[in-house]
This record gives sequence, C-alpha cells and structure tokens, in this order.
Amino acid sequence: MKQDSCGFDGYDAELLMNETKKLRELITKRGTLEILIPLCCTTNPVRYIKFRNSLKGFSSKTLAIRLKQLEMNEILERRAYKEIPPRVEYRLTNKGQELVESVVDLLQWMRKWSRSNSKKVGL
Repeated sequence: MKQDSCGFDGYDAELLMNETKKLRELITKRGTLEILIPLCCTTNPVRYIKFRNSLKGFSSKTLAIRLKQLEMNEILERRAYKEIPPRVEYRLTNKGQELVESVVDLLQWMRKWSRSNSKKVGL
C-alpha cells in the first residue's frame, strides 16, 4: 500500500520534495548564503562595494548575477542612487528575512547535533 503523506498530516511527500528542490536551487548557489547571512546581522542596507570587498574569490560577474537572482526572487531589495560614483544598496525583504531566520535555525540544529553526535549524523 502506497503512503501518500510524509508523516505531516495534510502534506504530500512529492510536493514537499519538489519544494525542497526549489529551495535547494535558491540557497545552495555559490555566494548566496555569503550574501544573505551578513544582511541578517544589520538593519542597515549593505552597499555593493562592501559585498565585493568581503566576498573573496568571487568575480564581480558572479556577485552581480547572484544579487540579481536574489532580487528577482524578492529576497533582496535593491536601491540605486543617481550619484557619481554610482551607489547601490541592498537589504533583505520580509521574505528574505524569514529565509535567513530559517537558515540560522538550521545552523543552530547543525551545531547542536554536530557537537554531541557528529559520528552518528555524519556532520
């Protein structure tokens, strides 16, 4: 007999796996978490140049692509100022803030279990 749920009443396992794939595609791209995590530590916008200077090993092109993807997914809000030199700032949207809070929860889970039980959970 086929089981239609994953142990959470009202959830479909296949649907959850599809959503997991979308989430994984969003947050596991190189540079995504490195952009998001610092933004959760401040209420101030972060300038492009600060990302550029702090993300070692990232090309300007990769950084620009990743920032654009996060903006298109409504995770980041971009604000450009008509100044010379140009100034561009980013901040988390409410959606982005919730995402980062969830990532921090996962990091706390990992810390908890990797210290006490690292061999059993493979961390």
